[in-house]
Amino acid sequence: MRAAIFQMTSGVDPAANAAAIAEMAARAKGEGADMLFTPEMAGYLDRDRQRAAATLRSEADDPVLAAVREAAAKQGLWVHLGSLPLKDERIDGRWANRSFMIDDSGEIRARYDKIHLFDVDLATGESWRESSVYGPGERVVAVDTPWARMGLSVCYDMRFPDLYRALTNAGATVLLMPAAFTVPTGRAHWHILLRARAIEAGCFVIAAAQTGHHADGRDTYGHSLIVDPWGDIVLDMGETAGLALAQIDLSRIEEVRGRVPALANRRSLPMDVTVS
Repeated sequence: MRAAIFQMTSGVDPAANAAAIAEMAARAKGEGADMLFTPEMAGYLDRDRQRAAATLRSEADDPVLAAVREAAAKQGLWVHLGSLPLKDERIDGRWANRSFMIDDSGEIRARYDKIHLFDVDLATGESWRESSVYGPGERVVAVDTPWARMGLSVCYDMRFPDLYRALTNAGATVLLMPAAFTVPTGRAHWHILLRARAIEAGCFVIAAAQTGHHADGRDTYGHSLIVDPWGDIVLDMGETAGLALAQIDLSRIEEVRGRVPALANRRSLPMDVTVS
């Protein structure tokens, strides 16, 4: 599979973000990509809640989703839209952080709402309260593509290995982790976490990331990665926004799992813990 990653610096103008994704879809197809991967919050990134509330739409009315579906169909290219913030009446007045798998005819093959929400106060003075804005997802989602069964997740999910245990138990061999990682946590944990998830699952990890200084004032870490099942880094995009392509040899999965059969050796654990 030839994978293309669009490392973005998304802003507060959905039309501009949508146009950028459509342009990169055309470039990716022209360079022989099978699938384009975009980061979390690809269509709109804004921590000004009042401004965001006036801009956000439902899934049915979202212009970015419509534009990306149109681009996928026009280019004949699968697109993993890392996530969009959406209004959703099912989530008690809060919004959804929703990821989409779109096929080469523009049809939505799968949706995933981010399960784990990032609530933290950092030593830098930054404070994040995702749960005050977004409702958590409740379903673990894997989707079949022409190349592999892919497990869906978003950003902070990567810190919770039980999610990837469930996905690999369901047969996923490629794990998708689009993100908008902060710079301090990115420097400390980004590469370690992604390599660990790949190694313990015997899977490829594809993590399209936001990067740079954004219109809402935040800074994101970048370093979109593709990691193979041995933990080797196939692609690291550094901090520059743009498009990069890499060939993914899916036969590597069987090879690595044969060398370290961790999935085959898994055991179900009792729920009760003995404390001595």
